[in-house]
Amino acid sequence: MRRSDVTRGDGTWVGLSLDVQDRRRPGLCVFSAGPRLLVSQLSRPVLLAVVDEQLQGVDFWRTDEYRSFVPPLRADVGRALAGSPERWAHRFAQYLVDSPDSPLHEGRWLLSCESPLRRWRHADVSHAEYWSSMLVDGHPDGYIDWFLHSTSFEVLPLRPMPDADDSRVKAYRKQAREGTLPPVLLWWVSGLDCHLIMDGHARLAAAIAESVEPPLLQLHRTVPRDDLAARTDEAVGSYEDELARFAGLRALHGPTVPDGAATAGPRLVRLLHGLNTAEQPTWAWPLPGGEEQWRRIAHEVTAGQDRPRT
Repeated sequence: MRRSDVTRGDGTWVGLSLDVQDRRRPGLCVFSAGPRLLVSQLSRPVLLAVVDEQLQGVDFWRTDEYRSFVPPLRADVGRALAGSPERWAHRFAQYLVDSPDSPLHEGRWLLSCESPLRRWRHADVSHAEYWSSMLVDGHPDGYIDWFLHSTSFEVLPLRPMPDADDSRVKAYRKQAREGTLPPVLLWWVSGLDCHLIMDGHARLAAAIAESVEPPLLQLHRTVPRDDLAARTDEAVGSYEDELARFAGLRALHGPTVPDGAATAGPRLVRLLHGLNTAEQPTWAWPLPGGEEQWRRIAHEVTAGQDRPRT
């Protein structure tokens, strides 16, 4: 795997680009069968989901089979890496690569501290209220409401959130107050239009209990390497065409017409930046056995309740 830092034009660090090769199907994998989805981890069913017919949300059933691939994070490590999302990103990237049950597969990924979840909290809403509202309720079953949370990409824990008085949460609450809380690791899954918590359930609970903004690292796919060169050439070609258009206008109307660089240049920068950062759809593998196999798994893990809605 190749890693490279992604920055803005002003040098601000955005995230870590991961170029993964020779890793076919991941251990933490999304399977599809029509409108039905299965998230499994090394063949263990973790989440069953059905997109409703009106495309307004997703019914889900969560099992107790998910296991984080991130080892326990010691308090002294939190203090050593506090305030450095770059260093945390490199550490979590290594966990993602080393583990057979992470979602990484061949392609380009971004591990970023700039989750869109940060942008929608109004100043008059506390962190506790905001982040509590972003959590999808329900265990073992629930509903991801696309209609109510349009484009808000809710947060779905892969196991029940611990209470504020849980021993792990109490330990993390001290770190939250000190500003040394390790990041919560999220995975954006396009088929659910939702962020899954891969690691940090107790850390997020601690941040909510202390009403502080939780540090985040979000993982998602970016433009595949096979498309990158072509789309880069397309962006550069569009830039050159725009400058040529302005040059023609200047030749016709004189030097009072701008050369176009002031508008075309920033647009090119945004396009090229987006090729390294924009979210691409999550890969889903066809479920062997199709919908009938999905129903068999659902019947088994729900003890015959046939949930989510089938």
